[in-house]
Amino acid sequence: MSFRSIQNLSCLSASIVLALSLAACSHGSNEATQEVPAMVADHGRLHVPEKSPLRTRLVIQSVEMRDVPHVVSFPATVEADPARTANVLPALTGKVVELKVGLGDHVSRGQLLAVIDSGDLAQAYADADKARDALDLAKKSLDRAHGVQEAGGNAVKDLEAAQSGYNQALAEFNRAQTRLAAVGGAAGAHAAHAMNVTAPVGGYVTALSVAPGMYVNDATAAMMTIANLDTVWITANVPESEIALVAKGQSVNATLSAYPDQVFHGRVSFVSPLLQPDTRRDMVRAAVANEDGRLKPNMFANASFDIPQPAQVFVPESALLMNNDNTTVFVEVAPWTFERRTVELSYDETAGARVVKGLKAGDRVIVKGGVLLND
Repeated sequence: MSFRSIQNLSCLSASIVLALSLAACSHGSNEATQEVPAMVADHGRLHVPEKSPLRTRLVIQSVEMRDVPHVVSFPATVEADPARTANVLPALTGKVVELKVGLGDHVSRGQLLAVIDSGDLAQAYADADKARDALDLAKKSLDRAHGVQEAGGNAVKDLEAAQSGYNQALAEFNRAQTRLAAVGGAAGAHAAHAMNVTAPVGGYVTALSVAPGMYVNDATAAMMTIANLDTVWITANVPESEIALVAKGQSVNATLSAYPDQVFHGRVSFVSPLLQPDTRRDMVRAAVANEDGRLKPNMFANASFDIPQPAQVFVPESALLMNNDNTTVFVEVAPWTFERRTVELSYDETAGARVVKGLKAGDRVIVKGGVLLND
């Protein structure tokens, strides 16, 4: 907390008191009034007489106890939630013949993103057709074996062989259909080679690495990235020395230079169990609603955390006075009688000063005009 203004006023206090004393004695015909001093010092205590002009300039209040959390702030960035981000991979290799979206476009789940001409897809359709034909033949053989068995002209082993052939054909047909569905094939279609790539989630296209006419040769390489930004992360970088101050579930208030007049609210959802080896900082993430899309990944932010504190004495900053190297206040020990008391302050606060030593609840201190007594 800065006391520069208080120090400046303290340097002028003696002259102010002298001016007030002279004003009380000047141009008056009442000799009794002229003899009243502004204040009287008595063994370290200052008494303000009844007719002293200081009585109209001093404001005295009782200090109060407040249960106010301490606010700490750390630099942060906006990140997309990995749980809401998906890399779009091609099911098979091939040539991109159509690209339906561009970088930054908003897409819905299931929306067509691209069309790929894939020979592997045609092979999957062919395998499914062959499996279907083999299953039909095996079914006919099994039905014929049942008929012969009922007529008494077929051995049991022939029926069992037909049943086994049918079971194997059915298993192969199911495998071929499952693979066809996995690569985007349509049931009932034949010999198709146009593979549709659809959006696995809704969101914005945040990365794009393909173009029409481009060959997709690696089925493990992402064609594009889709991120749902309805909820984003505010990731704060907390120094190692202050990690103990934050915990999961704490409220977080974030401000951004892009929106200086707005505060975004969230709660800590993740505290990294590992420190960053290069910065010695911990990553603390808070989920923040972003329905309007104003928070964009990679924006810089400032994250503030409310740290619970026990109830402590608070005084207005105007009550604090500098006396040499000490911070002091004037405490009323009797009606209009004051003594200087040294206080110890804790954290800087936005409203009032937190006093950890020197005052107790109920003490009455000068909150305005105390500089007039500061000699």
